[in-house]
Amino acid sequence: MHIMTDTRLPTLFIPHGGGPCFFMDWPGDPHMWDRMAAFLRRTGEALRPRAILIISGHWEEEAFTVNAQPQPSLLYDYYGFPPETYTLTYPAPGAPALAARVQQLLTDVGLPTAADTQRGWDHGVFIPLKVMYPDADIPIVQLSMLRGLDPQMHLRAGQALQALRDEGVLIVGSGMSFHNMRGFTPAFREPSARFDDWLADVADAGAIERNALLQNWQQAPHARDVQPHPDHLLPLMVAAGAAGADPGRRIYRDTVMNVVVSALAFGDFPSAQSQQVSP
Repeated sequence: MHIMTDTRLPTLFIPHGGGPCFFMDWPGDPHMWDRMAAFLRRTGEALRPRAILIISGHWEEEAFTVNAQPQPSLLYDYYGFPPETYTLTYPAPGAPALAARVQQLLTDVGLPTAADTQRGWDHGVFIPLKVMYPDADIPIVQLSMLRGLDPQMHLRAGQALQALRDEGVLIVGSGMSFHNMRGFTPAFREPSARFDDWLADVADAGAIERNALLQNWQQAPHARDVQPHPDHLLPLMVAAGAAGADPGRRIYRDTVMNVVVSALAFGDFPSAQSQQVSP
């Protein structure tokens, strides 16, 4: 099943894994990331947008900043991985016109914006999209987060961008529902599961309640254990804001590196592509 670009596209919050994990032999367990890769692959097969607007947990600026280059380079912002992972390519085109449209939508609601013509796509962009869309034939614009990581500001940004969903643009938040670099241990399995279930319940709530809960995400069970610095959670706020009144649900759940991770979709996402894995 494919959702065509003449219908309203869903918005997504996806995990982008650990560094270049899908393109290397992972020490100790070469199949660690197979299920996540399969989920991303099926999601790309199900959704064929005209363009992609992606918010990664690896870019913060003083204003919401769009990458406005026609052909961005790649930023290998991971460390200590095999040499071949620093030669990965992803020659998808940029989309300067879409970048300008994003800026205008944000400016129209009084949010600070800027354009960047130098920075490459970080691995929160090209790693998951290389799995989802290996042909690299869909134009991409990356949008930064706003420094300070205020949830309300990112929800507002998403709300301002809702119209893009009717224009064939897939809005993707790329992060991790669990992101504590010291916490990938069995001791964090239960806290990660409880936080993850909270996220799933919040996604399924009505828009007003959902946004209020997300603004106060620190009150969720084990919130600061799971997200001590919420840079990998804030992309969810943009995806949720852009959802408008559309309901959300968890579409992927798995245990990776001892902790529970998941993905969420808001709006019309093909049920056949969901992958619930019991951790």
